[in-house]
Amino acid sequence: MASKKVLIVYAHQSSGSFNSAAKDAAVEVLTAKGCTVEVSDLYAMTFKATATAEDITGKVKNADHFCYGEETKLAWEAGKLTADITEEQRKLTEADLVIFQFPMYWFTVPAIMKGWMDRVLTLGFAFTHEKRYSQGIFKDKKAMLSFTTGSQESMFSAYGINGDMNVTLWPLQNGILHYCGFQVLAPQIFWAPSHVPSEARGTMLEGWRTRMQGLLGENPLAFTPLDCFDGEKGYQLKPEVHEQHAAKEFGLTVGIHLGKALPPNNQMKAGV
Repeated sequence: MASKKVLIVYAHQSSGSFNSAAKDAAVEVLTAKGCTVEVSDLYAMTFKATATAEDITGKVKNADHFCYGEETKLAWEAGKLTADITEEQRKLTEADLVIFQFPMYWFTVPAIMKGWMDRVLTLGFAFTHEKRYSQGIFKDKKAMLSFTTGSQESMFSAYGINGDMNVTLWPLQNGILHYCGFQVLAPQIFWAPSHVPSEARGTMLEGWRTRMQGLLGENPLAFTPLDCFDGEKGYQLKPEVHEQHAAKEFGLTVGIHLGKALPPNNQMKAGV
């Protein structure tokens, strides 16, 4: 892990929070292992969460029918994105691993972190029609979610009131991280730290510290490769791939489930 670069995109308002402690632990352990660690503290930076024409310096191509994706692609190519975006893109370009540290809000990331994703992962820079998923621009980089929940683990199960956490994570891990090509490491989930004793929170942090010792060597989560889909037929799974899995008990992934039972822990553990 020596000489590796890590970017931590961090979203919590309080330095006294468990998320802050998890972020600090990551900085300490990874730095001690020889990594260069940068932290984007989004609330401290008062990072702008809304994707608007203000993200572009100078004139836009079509002000009457403003299309954020196309306009920011042109701006990125011309070096006309605002300084806050280009600085985050620099950090991301240099990073070997990106850790998103946050409290789960409404089953997803906080608005300020979603704004970072909306504004920093611009068309052209982070993905193109040709370069996405397993053939994505960031296929040589790793990324992961590290977050706290307000609900206990049992509530995020296949029989729990919140539903299966694997399903909850699919839009974030497949639709954002894997879409941009990242090798997605299994998430680090801190289950309801505000509802457990301080000793249990300490145990959670120690588990995180232990995991980080070999974090960059972990195998990523499994996603179905892009070449398994037919681009000329609406990116449907190729018949031969479908046939190969016809007799299997589970679907390919949480999202590409083939009408079968979801593969257990597909979005939470590598190798499944």
